[in-house]
Amino acid sequence: MSPLNETQVRAILKSLPPRISDVVRPWSERQPDHPALVEASGTWTYKQLDAAIPATELWLRERGVRPGDRVMIVGENCRAFVAVFLALGSMDAWPVVVNPRLSQREVDQIQNHSGARRIIYTVSVSPHAAEHAKNHGAVTEEFLDLGPIGVGPLNETAVPEPVDTDVENHVAVLIYTSGTTGLPKGVMLTHRNLLFTAAGAALIRHLMPEDRLFGVLPMTHIVGLSVVLLGTLTSGATLYLTPRFDPMSARATLEKEKITVMLGVPSLYGQFVHYAKLRGIREFDFPSLRIISASGAPLNLSLKTSVETLFGQVLHQGYGVTETSPNISQTRLELPRTDTSVGEPFPGVEVKLVGPDGRLVPEGEVGELWARGPNVMKGYYRAPEETAAALDSEGWFNTRDLARAEGRNLFIVGRTKDLIVRFGFNVYPAEIESVFNAHPEVVQSAVVGRSLEENEEIVAFVQLVPGSALTTTQLAEYAAQQLGAYKRPTEIVLVEAMPLTSVGKVKKSELARMAALSSQSR
Repeated sequence: MSPLNETQVRAILKSLPPRISDVVRPWSERQPDHPALVEASGTWTYKQLDAAIPATELWLRERGVRPGDRVMIVGENCRAFVAVFLALGSMDAWPVVVNPRLSQREVDQIQNHSGARRIIYTVSVSPHAAEHAKNHGAVTEEFLDLGPIGVGPLNETAVPEPVDTDVENHVAVLIYTSGTTGLPKGVMLTHRNLLFTAAGAALIRHLMPEDRLFGVLPMTHIVGLSVVLLGTLTSGATLYLTPRFDPMSARATLEKEKITVMLGVPSLYGQFVHYAKLRGIREFDFPSLRIISASGAPLNLSLKTSVETLFGQVLHQGYGVTETSPNISQTRLELPRTDTSVGEPFPGVEVKLVGPDGRLVPEGEVGELWARGPNVMKGYYRAPEETAAALDSEGWFNTRDLARAEGRNLFIVGRTKDLIVRFGFNVYPAEIESVFNAHPEVVQSAVVGRSLEENEEIVAFVQLVPGSALTTTQLAEYAAQQLGAYKRPTEIVLVEAMPLTSVGKVKKSELARMAALSSQSR
């Protein structure tokens, strides 16, 4: 099948419904008894999912939620998460999706910045969400026919945002990422942003109602939300929800449910490879599986080759960021790659590579990657200066990633500044450093990334006050109380003094070298 042309892209945009919740109704009418969402505790058909949306909307209104309110969903993949997410979009409220594996401090930061009216916790499938619910004084209620759900106290001081008269451009989700200042940034994505990505992702993968997708990527992550969840529902396919990944149960699901499409981060596929080695498995037998694809972090050629040998098919790759909903490029099924290219630009998305002088770089040379299209965010919530720094007047978004092009195919070669990508999540050193620097016995700290086979490790260098007896174990325990698991350093190194430049800035290049040497000696 040939790539989509401009006429087809315009047709996609024209056919998009106003709201994310609107994708369910056509399939409810066309195939009411076809399974839409499947989890361990039960199944919803498209008719049942369609009925659950207004029922959940009524439930939310009875709990004081209004159009324009921000409502946090602290949870993992389940039907309750989907029902609340779609119902909030239906009533013009803003879902704020939050990974329950974040620390209490991080969840509180998001709550304070977003001004959330309520917090909903998927306590029935997530011990982490249940712990947050307990800490916030939430009450447990029975929700629809799904069992218990946590409901946080009503924030009487919350002020609703104005409801955009152009529904397509109303905020459909607020997703927080770590900011370069160490404070969270709320990415405002519209109904049009999410639906454009979902429809395009479904088309380039040729999704059909007969497809069965593995919903293992968290829906608090943009790929799990737009590409997997909404891409499935847009296609009338079936999504098999799982709150957490482990290779043994994932293998059983792939076999038993005859999964046809699986999307994951490179570290997920790395776990499959390690699992197979331990079990002496040379090749999996999943005859129904027709697509496997990776995104969310760099994919090295060694892992790609190992995964392709194990699964007996091509491991496709995509690239994007939260601010672009997320797709910027994707390898095509009809044009499989044997290298680590992240493929051609996503249908309807423009890209350009810009040099330090602000000019476009020639083909084959490295430049900063900019993107423009219907996928680009509305902006950062309550952060006009950061929005202006990322989005120019012509709608171009600066990813701050470095890439080169070979023809229409992109290769990501690095990242601007210090961004670390761990387990598919963005981690900014400044946030971790701010935690360490708040300790009374710490003079200063500096955090760098260290490459691992299919992931990145976090290494923290810490300078203590003279005479301090603080140990790395104590520092690790301190950090664990303040940071989500994926943000916690793999290694903490105590230094007498930081290497500094002539103007007093920490030489992170020197620390990165030290981190690499430390890894070799371990």
